[in-house]
Amino acid sequence: MAMELLQKLLNEFLIYLKSIRGYSQNTVESYRIDLERFLNFLVSKDIDDFNDVNKMILSNYFSTLDAIGLSTKSIARNYSSIKSFFRYLYSNDYIENNPALKFKGPKIAVRPPEVLSLSEINKILDQPNPKTLLGLRDKAMLEFAYATGVRVSELINLKINDLFLNEEVVRVFGKGSKERLIPIGSHAIYWIDQYLIHVRPVLAKKILSGNFLFLNCRGTKLSRMGFFKILRQYVKDAQIDKNVHPHTIRHSFATHLLERGADIRVVQELLGHTKISTTQIYTHIDRTMLREVLVKFHPRSRTN
Repeated sequence: MAMELLQKLLNEFLIYLKSIRGYSQNTVESYRIDLERFLNFLVSKDIDDFNDVNKMILSNYFSTLDAIGLSTKSIARNYSSIKSFFRYLYSNDYIENNPALKFKGPKIAVRPPEVLSLSEINKILDQPNPKTLLGLRDKAMLEFAYATGVRVSELINLKINDLFLNEEVVRVFGKGSKERLIPIGSHAIYWIDQYLIHVRPVLAKKILSGNFLFLNCRGTKLSRMGFFKILRQYVKDAQIDKNVHPHTIRHSFATHLLERGADIRVVQELLGHTKISTTQIYTHIDRTMLREVLVKFHPRSRTN
C-alpha cells in the first residue's frame, strides 16, 4: 500500500462522511485535519500500509499528540476520527484486522462548561441600543440566541422562511442537516418582528442577502466571527469578566432550563443532541447547588 493509496483511501472516507453519513463540511474538515496528521505520523515511521498499524503504533501516536500540547478535547476528537476511519477500512475489506477495535483511547476529564448567571445574561441582552439599526439587529439576534439555545452555525444560517412566529416556532438545521423545531417565546418574537420591519429591509441587498435572516452591514449573511465580535463587545460593555464565546449562550440556555426543573430529555431535544450523555454535562450546576445546600443546612455536614 503506497502513500498515494493511503491518501486515496482517506479521500474516499471523507466523501463517505459527506455523501452517505450527511456530515457537515466543518465536521468533514475536522476529520481531514485529524487523519492527515495521522498519515504524516505514519510516514515519519516508514509505515505505508494500514495493515501494519497496531495498538503499539496507535499508543505512540497519542503519546505524541499529548507531547506536542494538544488539549484533551482535541486528543479525544482525534481518537474518534481514527476509530471511525479504521472501522470504515475494515468494513470495506481494505485491512485484514482493525487495530483500533479494542484500543482504549486517552481518558478525558469532562469539564463542565462555563455558564452565565441569569443576571449576567440580562446585562448582556440590555447592552444593544435598539434605537440604532445595528443595535436593534443585535438585540434581536442575542434575544433569539438565548431564547432558543441554537448553535452559532444554526443562527447565522437561519432563513426567513424558517420562522413560524405566529405558531411561536422556529426551524433549524443542525449537525448533519438534521431538522428540528424549537419553540420561541413572545419576548424574542417581538424583537425579531422589530428587526424584520425596521432593519433587515435597510440592510438587505437583492442578490447578496438571499433569504438569510441576520445580515451584516454589507447586506450579506453574518459570519461566525462577526457574531463573536458582536458578542464580545457587549460582554465587555456589560463588564462581565468571563471567557464568553457564542457557545456560552447555548450553555447558559440549557443550564438555566435544568436549574428551573426542565426535564433533561426535553432539553436534549431542544439542543439537538443525539445522545443524552451530551446533555448531562449541563446538570453540573444542579449537583453543585445541591451540595451547597447540603453543606449549609445539614446538621452533621460540617464541624462546629
